[in-house]
Amino acid sequence: MIKISAGELAKILSGKLENLPPGTELDQYPVIDSRKAKAGTFFVAFKGEQVDGHEFVAQAIKAGAKFALVSKSVDSPSILVSDVGQALLTLTEFVRERLVNMKVVGITGSQGKTTSKEFLYSILSSVGETVATEANFNTEIGVPLTMLRCKESTKFCIVEMGARHIGEIAKLTKVVKPDVGVVLVVGSAHVGEFGSIAALANTKAELITGLATGKTAVLGSYDQWTPKMADNLSVEKIIFGENQSIRAGDIQMHGGFAHFDLVTPNGRTPVSLQVLGEHQLPNALGAAAAAFVLGISNEVIAVGLTTAQLGSKWRMQLEEVNGLQIIHDYYNANPESMKAALKTLVLLSQESGGLSWAILGKMHELGPLEQQAHLEIVEFCQEIGVDHLISMGTDLYKVSKNEGSDKHLLLHNCPNADAVLELAKNFSAGDVVLFKASRSERFEDVAQLVVDVWSGGRA
Repeated sequence: MIKISAGELAKILSGKLENLPPGTELDQYPVIDSRKAKAGTFFVAFKGEQVDGHEFVAQAIKAGAKFALVSKSVDSPSILVSDVGQALLTLTEFVRERLVNMKVVGITGSQGKTTSKEFLYSILSSVGETVATEANFNTEIGVPLTMLRCKESTKFCIVEMGARHIGEIAKLTKVVKPDVGVVLVVGSAHVGEFGSIAALANTKAELITGLATGKTAVLGSYDQWTPKMADNLSVEKIIFGENQSIRAGDIQMHGGFAHFDLVTPNGRTPVSLQVLGEHQLPNALGAAAAAFVLGISNEVIAVGLTTAQLGSKWRMQLEEVNGLQIIHDYYNANPESMKAALKTLVLLSQESGGLSWAILGKMHELGPLEQQAHLEIVEFCQEIGVDHLISMGTDLYKVSKNEGSDKHLLLHNCPNADAVLELAKNFSAGDVVLFKASRSERFEDVAQLVVDVWSGGRA
């Protein structure tokens, strides 16, 4: 955070200083978990349904936090405000207005936000001091936690933006004032909460409609809504994707990894991604387009994309266990990401000469699209040549009544992990196994059981 006195901060937040002298100089960044408190931080005490952060203020101060932001009095250095969440947003807006030389990139989309953010961080951090959203802290709480890590020396800030309700992205955009707004794609993820994909598109578009005059919209070309989001707005626009000014040329897939030429108005430069899956191309191009807008050269962009290593756990992680290739991808699931992972599964099995096994769980938050979306995944498996589809804990994956019996796919319905392990006895070295489901299905547990079995040499 920028340097500020305790008295000035209390005034900005309409708060009251308690056990904290007004002349105390503050430049700490916020934490909401007292276990992460240390010197250089301040603690934000949220009162939740299950846990009250005020009970951990003393612990955070003891660990090194300079003060606490609270909504009720405590016996520690603190600033008392009426609403700590709103206070964080107010402080974020103040800090953003002070950091006039820092460039902010906002990123949203139905999928790929975190991956694109990490690609862009790899690029920009080689140019100057860069702050980016940690994990997927993309909410009204997470965005301030990101922005308030910025200080006078920060050159770039990358802010991932998500939404559960209409108006949330608009609110965040107003606070962080992006110089570049990136919308990757509009898909069916979370459509159950918005009612329709069109309503979801309108929500993602809040990032673009909230841009100030002369700022730049970076838009994907992978759906019917995103490319039009800047129409009739007084902002600059650049579109990325096939046949666009920023695109991937001469694409080749080796071992599931994309190799391509990055094409921009500045030229053509080779890139080799170290992140699994052809579906990473749009994420890489979105990051490249944002970097291009910020004046970064093709060469620097290409190096950043090539050297990027994703820190996100359980996103297309490839593991080999005694000749069995296992794809771990159960951070989240929606029809688009499911199809992308399945394509990678088939590609890897074709290269290895083994069978492809898709172990799939339920995709959540699809609302009225739920049943049809799962049926379409089965049909997609048939179309691309998946050998075995194992559904675990759900009966939503079914063969359509109009499908013939001559289809290649073998469909197995498993009620639990024990049934999956029984089928796993049929795996062979050279086979490729995909584990994918929505996060709440806890597929990491069954995946670990399979890994343990194979690590022990059992086929």
